[in-house]
Amino acid sequence: MIKKTPAIIQLPKILDDRGNLTFIEGNKHIPFEIHRTYWIYDVPGGEIRGGHAYKELHEFIVAISGSFDVELHDGNEKTVFSLNRSYMGLYVPNMVWRQLQNFSTNSLCMILASEDYLASDYIRDFKTFIKLCHGN
Repeated sequence: MIKKTPAIIQLPKILDDRGNLTFIEGNKHIPFEIHRTYWIYDVPGGEIRGGHAYKELHEFIVAISGSFDVELHDGNEKTVFSLNRSYMGLYVPNMVWRQLQNFSTNSLCMILASEDYLASDYIRDFKTFIKLCHGN
């Protein structure tokens, strides 16, 4: 069953003198099957990515390189997670508003998604999101 609470998840980390290795397996390390993978990079200073929620889709967000903050809002309160380790990621369930911000120079954000892209799954207006969270 898919979790409903955002959480930092530590991934396997295999240490080696030649360089370390980390991997992710859907339904094992993260609580969903991976349907889509995408990444965000070359974000200009001060820019914000995201600014939406999903009705059904769940995500796992990893700072592959550099760092950035993920601001989440569950309809009642805001929480900020700072990601800066390639062996740790943030699980974000559906119906949680997300914004990615404060990207360091040359940061690379990888996102694993539980569903294929579907424009109708997006909630792009924060006021609409809040209404949906509170059953209005």
